[in-house]
Parts: sequence; C-alpha cells; structure tokens
Amino acid sequence: MRIVLLGAPGSGKGTQAARLKEALGVPHVSTGEMLRQAVAAGTPLGRQVKDVMARGELVSDALMLDLLEERLSRPDVSNGFILDGYPRNLVQCQALAALLERLGQPLDAAVLLEVPVAMLIERLAGRAAQEGRSDDSPEAVKQRLRVYESQTAPVVEYFAAQSRLRRVDGVGTVEEVSERLLAALR
Repeated sequence: MRIVLLGAPGSGKGTQAARLKEALGVPHVSTGEMLRQAVAAGTPLGRQVKDVMARGELVSDALMLDLLEERLSRPDVSNGFILDGYPRNLVQCQALAALLERLGQPLDAAVLLEVPVAMLIERLAGRAAQEGRSDDSPEAVKQRLRVYESQTAPVVEYFAAQSRLRRVDGVGTVEEVSERLLAALR
C-alpha cells in the first residue's frame, strides 16, 4: 500500500506512521527525518537547509524532490510506503504524481490527521521541551502553522478531488487514532 500521510505539524503523523509501518509492513518515509539527519550529519544538503528549517520555512521543491526520488527508488519500497512530510504544496503534488508514475508506484490513499490548532500548539511545545528540536521553538511553530495553512492545506483539496482523501480524527490516545487510521484504509 502506498500512502501519503497529511496533517499539520504536531498532528501525530510520525507517531502514526511508525505504527502503520508495523501494521502494513511497508517503510515509513519521513522527509522531515531525512532532512534532520542531513543537518545532524552536516552533509551538503544539511548545511543548505539548516537555517531554512530553523525559521520554520519549507525546503525548496527541487531539493525535496531529489531527496524523495532517491529514497523511493530503493528496493525496500517496492511493496509500498508511508510518505510523511511530502507533498506540502500543489507543485509537489504534481511532482509526486509524475515521480510515482515514472516509478510505476501509484498512490493508494492520502490520509489527513485532523487535530484542532490549540492542541497542535500544545503538542509541539511538549515535543520541543522533550526532544529539543529547534523547529519546534514557539516562533518556528507559529510560522510552520501559517505555512501549513497557506501552502499545505490546499494539498488536502487536491487529494479530495481525486477521491483519494481519507479524513481521520487525530485526537485521542495513540491507539484510538491508530484504530481509526487503519479502519480508514480498509
């Protein structure tokens, strides 16, 4: 199964993707994690994106597509994947569609984890304190939510227009959300 996991920062995409990975037996492909690893390792890409990420802005479409194409060309995704963090805008939706067509891996579903904004802010503040992520600072969080609303929210409509969108309530225990998510994919 090939899935795009959508939702605002703090909606639980990473947590739920890890659980879906186990349930479905396909890799979790997190563009955010791939970028954070590049920054931590000090790779050329990591140096390019470090300041952009710290400001809560999005990495360029061209860089993201290159990163994703390399990852989705690996053999471990031949039976499917859970894509987390991409696409984040309409240009990326179109680029992803073209990439998946080239790779012969059509998308099965896009799942939106819906969480109220106040809860997103609370979750991200807790994550910043716990994990010390610079992209979860109060200023970066506010900017990330603004960017999400203006650029990423239209992605939801893109997948809805293709009848691929499934909406899942992202509030509740991890287990409750997981159950709703798996039910939405059946």
